[in-house]
Amino acid sequence: MRIGIASEGPDMASKVSERFGRAPYFIIYDVESGDMRAVENPPAGGGAGIRAGNLLATHGAEYLITGGGVGPNAYEVLSTAGIKVIGNFKGTVAEAIEKFKKGELKVTQNPLDSSKMEHGPGMGSGRGRRW
Repeated sequence: MRIGIASEGPDMASKVSERFGRAPYFIIYDVESGDMRAVENPPAGGGAGIRAGNLLATHGAEYLITGGGVGPNAYEVLSTAGIKVIGNFKGTVAEAIEKFKKGELKVTQNPLDSSKMEHGPGMGSGRGRRW
């Protein structure tokens, strides 16, 4: 079984990224073998979560651990690929793996609250613009 972890860096000591679609890396970890691989997440404009979901599917991830939310479109891509989402994790990649192995992390059954996610320029809802 493989888990994909949104990560700020390419190793186990890196913090779990709060930004799923724009995480700099994904750590792909095989629970049975202990093999770990860092996969760079290419920068993306719009649709970053969808692209990141497809990237995880390509690498055979069955679970995603992220430090923040997952928007509804990305959640749909992940669900379609059979990837279960664990969100709002705070800590390092190594801590996430350890808690996952112990069964201490809860899978969400729907998109996580994307209102807490950071939005870059042009990525917001369009309300409250200041000129």
